[in-house]
Amino acid sequence: MLAEGAAQLQAAGIDTARLETRWLLAHVADLQSSDILTVGREIVPAEVRGAFMAAIARRMAHEPLQHILGTTEFYGLEFLCDARALIPRPDSECVVEEALKRIPANNPVQIADLGTGSGCLLASLLANRPHAQGRGVEANPAAAGLARENLVRLGLSDRADIFEGSWTSWQGWGAADLIISNPPYIASGEIDNLMPEVRAHDPMDALDGGPDGLVAYRQIITLAAANMKPGGWLVFEIGHDQREAVSALLQEAGFAGIDSSKDLGGNDRAVWAQLPDL
Repeated sequence: MLAEGAAQLQAAGIDTARLETRWLLAHVADLQSSDILTVGREIVPAEVRGAFMAAIARRMAHEPLQHILGTTEFYGLEFLCDARALIPRPDSECVVEEALKRIPANNPVQIADLGTGSGCLLASLLANRPHAQGRGVEANPAAAGLARENLVRLGLSDRADIFEGSWTSWQGWGAADLIISNPPYIASGEIDNLMPEVRAHDPMDALDGGPDGLVAYRQIITLAAANMKPGGWLVFEIGHDQREAVSALLQEAGFAGIDSSKDLGGNDRAVWAQLPDL
């Protein structure tokens, strides 16, 4: 089964074919991946084989592995994952790290996540700051529903809720001690060049950042400069080539303490700044 599935995925251009095949077989057989070693010579039940081949067919069509499995891990937490929102990705974990450095561990703070999607950034912050309260802001009703499901699943719904609407209509700017956001940042002309797993399966409104990829940053920075609590922090995920542009927008808007960090792949990934405390 493993050999057959891996050969099909490899032929479809899946780079990690053997690893993904093992995950898919374990998933449909309701086993841990390591259990396959102990049952490897047993006859596979017909219903498991059918489910496995259906999963392989979906992956051959470049449906994301995380959508087929239904969950994915991010910052040590397991999130429901489907086509309603962007897939949480390891690159974003460094953005969470930088945000956590800017809010005290034992003080009550207010956190907001603009364009929360699956809720992975918000939930990761709340799970590591037990005295914090949070709000996700999400204009896409389907994504907002997924975020709510993840907050309930992770036992965080008593400390967070979801505002269903745009950040332009959200009124909570002045209450937040920290605002985090992974906004759409792909330039419109680059969408067609994305991997099919992203281009065909992630929500377009979470990808398309306008002609230069910076439309959402301009909106958020302008609103934050006018309405955010003095002394509050703004933490962004950015595209690998957007550090200078986003930093310049923050500087022009009057933010201070502007800095950045890289992800595990060595690409610029997080930019943060503080609204001066007048």
